[in-house]
Amino acid sequence: MADVVVAGVGMIPFSKPGQSESYEVMGASAARLALDDARVRYEDVQQAFVGYVYGDSTCGQAALYGVGLTGIPIVNVHNNCSTGSSALYLARQAVESGMVDIALALGFEQMVPGALTAAFPDRTPPTFRHQEVMESVQEFDPVAPSAVQLFGGGGQAYVDEYGIDPAVFAHISVKARRHAANNPYAVFRTPITLDDVLNSPTIWGPLTRLQCCPPTCGAAAAVVMSREYAIAHGLDATVVIKAQAMATDFASTFDDKDMRKVIGYDMAAAAANQVYEKAGVGPEDIPVVELHDCFSTNEFLTYEALGLTPAGTAEKFVLDGENTYGGRVVTNPSGGLLSKGHPLGATGLAQCAELVWQLRGTADARQVHGAKLALQHNLGLGGACVVTLYEKVDG
Repeated sequence: MADVVVAGVGMIPFSKPGQSESYEVMGASAARLALDDARVRYEDVQQAFVGYVYGDSTCGQAALYGVGLTGIPIVNVHNNCSTGSSALYLARQAVESGMVDIALALGFEQMVPGALTAAFPDRTPPTFRHQEVMESVQEFDPVAPSAVQLFGGGGQAYVDEYGIDPAVFAHISVKARRHAANNPYAVFRTPITLDDVLNSPTIWGPLTRLQCCPPTCGAAAAVVMSREYAIAHGLDATVVIKAQAMATDFASTFDDKDMRKVIGYDMAAAAANQVYEKAGVGPEDIPVVELHDCFSTNEFLTYEALGLTPAGTAEKFVLDGENTYGGRVVTNPSGGLLSKGHPLGATGLAQCAELVWQLRGTADARQVHGAKLALQHNLGLGGACVVTLYEKVDG
């Protein structure tokens, strides 16, 4: 099995719906940036995996045909909010197996304002089991978006068990904006206060508007190749995918009637544990993490799912500042989904780009100094969770 390196990454600045170029233009731009960063031509790429959620079939071809027409296999990927990292997962597998030397993972999304809605409302939604559990364990609001009720419910379940003040979740949004202030790719870069977050309109349960990620447009890409190929051709071989795992739902997601599990806690924990075991490291070894903060409550829960802090201690972890610069681990130096934005198909690859920049030492004011390991967590309900560990090695 070949060692796989991320030789190039590319990303365009994220934007609000209505302010971006069309999806195929954004996708082609991100792909070119990644190819240029890797110092390879599109003609060198042997397979491509392209992720998006809101688009017709073969949108991936529409984007990459703007880069080149080489006849290579282009596989379209759709895994809800973990789509981008699912494309990376497939590209990594293609290289690791020895089937190809170079593969491209691309993700993009052209979104519309407002909460996520079903593209096909005339049929059973794929998350109907999650919805059924949610409606059986908490009061259902027909007006509030389902995603807010799902992730708000996960946070409320934690509050109910440990008796914490739900205001702690708001600290995560403040931290996200503080980090995003140093990220030119982020949508929301203006710092906010705890009062700003708590006084913004309540959407559902413990979640206010400023604790919910915005619909976003954008694109990001990564070029992966075998380390042997990179070294032989004088390319950047310093960032290795040390371990990667994808998990889908377990019976506990639905049987345990626990909203934290409904929104992916067990998937995240299982994928993370597989990664730690394969890599021979523990969460205590990780200095920087990009994790899926679609809502502040999910970032909070994910601290414990990834083992960054023991069960029942996430409140202290946040209030002590252990989740930011000067603390134990810097979480979402990019500003995360809450502030950088969440163009669904691009999110996982934007996380990848940020962590590659961190390990290269080129993240400017966001830099986590001395980072040699970096962890990525990307979650999609329905469900799939991808956890990836990157390592900086000698080139």
